[in-house]
Amino acid sequence: SANSALNLSQDDFLYHFGLSRTSVDLEKLFGDVKFVCCGGSPTRFEHYAKEFSKDSGLPVSENLSRSDRFVIYKTGPVLWINHGMGAPSLSIMMVETLKLIHYARATDVTFIRLGTSGGVGVNPGSVVVTSGPVNGELKEEHVQWIAGKKVIREARLDKRLQQDLLAMGEELSLPVVSGKTLCADDFYEGQMRLDGYFCDYSSSDKFAFLRELHEMGVRNIEMESTCFSSFTSRAGIPAAIVCVTLLNRMEGDQVTLTKEDYLDFETRPFKLVTAFIRQQLSI
Repeated sequence: SANSALNLSQDDFLYHFGLSRTSVDLEKLFGDVKFVCCGGSPTRFEHYAKEFSKDSGLPVSENLSRSDRFVIYKTGPVLWINHGMGAPSLSIMMVETLKLIHYARATDVTFIRLGTSGGVGVNPGSVVVTSGPVNGELKEEHVQWIAGKKVIREARLDKRLQQDLLAMGEELSLPVVSGKTLCADDFYEGQMRLDGYFCDYSSSDKFAFLRELHEMGVRNIEMESTCFSSFTSRAGIPAAIVCVTLLNRMEGDQVTLTKEDYLDFETRPFKLVTAFIRQQLSI
């Protein structure tokens, strides 16, 4: 539940958005928000907001963030916000977005993370709707260190939202897959890549680990899912993660797609999520 002290302070500066309660009428600007779509790249999310505006006929705002850390675009009741790479960066965006919708008195909000990922035993271009995220210990938990203590929280996503997104993916003839997602803390060693600067394990170690992941139902690897799931479930907000795979890690470590394939694959989560949002909003 939200921090009770939030209601007491006269003003609150959302530092990484450059927005404060007194500089902007948050209720007027964000009170109608129903969907928050987020993902790593600022340029991708600017593009998504503009594409969604074209597709839906809803006007697109300018970048509403006044900081260079994150971008915020608004298309009617949909926000498009980037979160950078990895859980620490995502956690900052999540806290400030949750505060923003709290102050705006927005209700019935759904969060969806759209991203790219490494596939585990699935073809490049597969769209994985996460059934449950697992951390580096392979547990469905998000770990935070608070005041020198290890705090463990459940990382849980909304089941109904998953089913609805999978059904929409099938309707659109997209290669959708349901599976667990490994949330790694880094891109190289934490994902058993052999092409990093450091590598203290063998190729056979890597493949043994990937096989272990595959057997436990993991179908892709990224770096944000446990934090995203933990924060949304703590806030009582339904959330989903929809990531396209850019490669099958069982076949290599480097993304070797053509530019055309990359652009096609990258838009698949966007196509799926925006079709779902338009269905929900009847637009």
